[in-house]
Amino acid sequence: MKELKHPNIIRLQDIIHTESKLSLVFECMDQDLKKYMDTTARATRGVLSVGVIKSFMYQLLKGIAYCHENRVLHRDLKPQNLLINKHLQLKLGDFGLARAFGIPVNTFSNEVVTLWYRAPDVLLGSRMYSTSIDIWSAGCIMAEMYTGRPLFPGTTNEDQLQKIFRLLGTPTEQTWPAITQFPEYKPPQVIYPPQHLSQVLTTIDPIGIDLLSRMLQYQPQMRISAKDALEHAFFNEVKYMANTE
Repeated sequence: MKELKHPNIIRLQDIIHTESKLSLVFECMDQDLKKYMDTTARATRGVLSVGVIKSFMYQLLKGIAYCHENRVLHRDLKPQNLLINKHLQLKLGDFGLARAFGIPVNTFSNEVVTLWYRAPDVLLGSRMYSTSIDIWSAGCIMAEMYTGRPLFPGTTNEDQLQKIFRLLGTPTEQTWPAITQFPEYKPPQVIYPPQHLSQVLTTIDPIGIDLLSRMLQYQPQMRISAKDALEHAFFNEVKYMANTE
């Protein structure tokens, strides 16, 4: 954790070791994204302004990209783990589930990521995963900032998959080769057709929908990387503002 030094990652300032416990001292932040959405944006039903959403997503992806460049998976991205200060600087926090990864891809436990932000490949029991699980979580967070509601608020693994399938369509061997090989795969009882994200998330403009759809791909290898996402046209205004300051 001390090796991860980036403006969008919470800074570990000290480690205090006593006989009975180990304490980690982090820099002080004012609140997390969940609290920010619940309080600051309450007047607009938890919906943030487009400018704030773009800024938060850009900072989130910069933090993710830095982690991935340094071979670290966060594995538990959710609004409660994204910390914000009074200057609206966003930092990734709570690296309790974070893991280093290498080549070849390591086999991890599938008990990662709070259910609502968990990628479908992980829900299906995959233990062979990499950076793409953080990208799926980031996509879910992006949608939630626009609506003020979790995109896939499932109650169990199976219910979570059903909510994903209802929106993105039930995957098949044609749309997701080898899906039937996942440990938790069960033949679907209902085949849902895919809905277009723009018809469900009506407040997101076409450029935002394009980025979101690239993050919420079923096949892990098809999800956009954090580095490539930062170059997406969705962030043109954010980068322009940064260059003119």
